[in-house]
Amino acid sequence: MQYLNRFLLRIGRQLAWIAILLMVIVILLQVFFRYVLNNALPWPDEVARFFMLWMTALIAPSAYRWGGFVSIDMIISSFTKLIGNLISLLLLMLSFFILIVGFKLGLDHIKVGWIFNSSSIKIPLFIIGEQSKPLKLAWMYMSLPIGIFLLILVNLELILIRVISICDPLLKIEPDPDKESLEV
Repeated sequence: MQYLNRFLLRIGRQLAWIAILLMVIVILLQVFFRYVLNNALPWPDEVARFFMLWMTALIAPSAYRWGGFVSIDMIISSFTKLIGNLISLLLLMLSFFILIVGFKLGLDHIKVGWIFNSSSIKIPLFIIGEQSKPLKLAWMYMSLPIGIFLLILVNLELILIRVISICDPLLKIEPDPDKESLEV
């Protein structure tokens, strides 16, 4: 599970930094057109939102795996290691079920997204001799279930780590080398 998550999250982090780079470029383009040329473009706001949603969906699982989400662990650390691991396992299992519900809702949202078009993002098809077609909002909404699916995979890994820690408290779990390489 660690190797699968490491592989998928590495890809996700690479795509996330590309998405944030494109988002910044689109925003700067809009600033240039609006304030220098005095001619605001209709599409950059929605395109930037598109990249922001995908960036969030692709980077959040890494943050979850590395403990980057806000958490209050004072209570868990006040118990013995076994009880703290049992409480953490219970919370991870609760998170798992919430993520499953979120995944299902995300899939339902995509179904609706195929009905609606983007108001400003058009896909140019002049290369093949057709008119431009509006982007379906489902492509934007797809970020939700994909991000949640990756979070589910990370959550399963964290559950397995807790179970292993409960069964064999002396066993050392291999830390994620990607997190260590990013720390300064």
